Amino acid sequence: MWLFSRNGPSGFSARSTAEEVTRGIDGSGLSAIVTGSSSGIGAETARVLALRGVHVTMAVRNVEAGRAVRESIVKEIPSAKTDVMELDLSSMASVRRFASDYSASGRPLSILINNAGVMACPYTLSQDNIELQFATNHLGHFLLTNLLLDTMKRTARETSTEGRIVNLSSVGHRFAYSEGIRFDKINDQHGYNSIQAYGQSKLANVLHAKELSRRLKEEGVNITVNSLHPGSIATNLFRYHSFINGLASSVGRLVLKTIPQGAATTCYVALNPQVRGISGEYFADCNKAETSSHGKDSELAKKLWEFSESLTNPRG
Repeated sequence: MWLFSRNGPSGFSARSTAEEVTRGIDGSGLSAIVTGSSSGIGAETARVLALRGVHVTMAVRNVEAGRAVRESIVKEIPSAKTDVMELDLSSMASVRRFASDYSASGRPLSILINNAGVMACPYTLSQDNIELQFATNHLGHFLLTNLLLDTMKRTARETSTEGRIVNLSSVGHRFAYSEGIRFDKINDQHGYNSIQAYGQSKLANVLHAKELSRRLKEEGVNITVNSLHPGSIATNLFRYHSFINGLASSVGRLVLKTIPQGAATTCYVALNPQVRGISGEYFADCNKAETSSHGKDSELAKKLWEFSESLTNPRG
């Protein structure tokens, strides 16, 4: 229970908030994209990065909701530099459009926070006919990251500043299917389990960070990639499970993090100088943590990369 947690080696714990873990940090000159920043911890992440001087692009499916969050940020922080752009991660066409528009704008990109996601939804296929949780939580972010990498590399080179890619995973990655990733059954409706499918997508976030980190290290690029568990937070991710949602509402104050606490690990990994040079790791409560055995599997990470490339590459 986070109420009784102690500070880890970083000096922070589950009780720490996003503002606390970034206090005194000057992010002016940095540019970030935060997906899914129209509500919950994504919105808090965007607010705190803007508070620290980072130019934040809020990549959101619901543009109207995103603009409302942006207005609240600017009202609180008149100096905030924020933009809102449409992005539907369940659609590869939307991902490509967003990346093309961002690249064409000539804006730099120092920090990419792959935050958006859906949780434990009924069996559904994405616009590209791929199981929705895998498509949204992993595949959309995999494609987005690949399409923005050249911009991040150029920014890191021209500014001599470390780029950071942050994948929001979950402790739920431990509850994936027994084989980890069901490469041959991604769209299998008969064997679909909403919780395990969610776990599979969150395991994919861990493995994506692991393999991309390896590739960037080999390339000698000044960009780090890490994944994290934000903690258990009562957000609208629970909307598909009324019992869990009700339980979260009734006992949440005792066992769940607040949204400012839930955004802390994201902001810590994205901005805190303690994380400089650290890549391919998994964080929880603003400290390094252990993944499941599947999460440590380098061969599984390579296989997932190849599988993801095959699904996202245009078919000629």
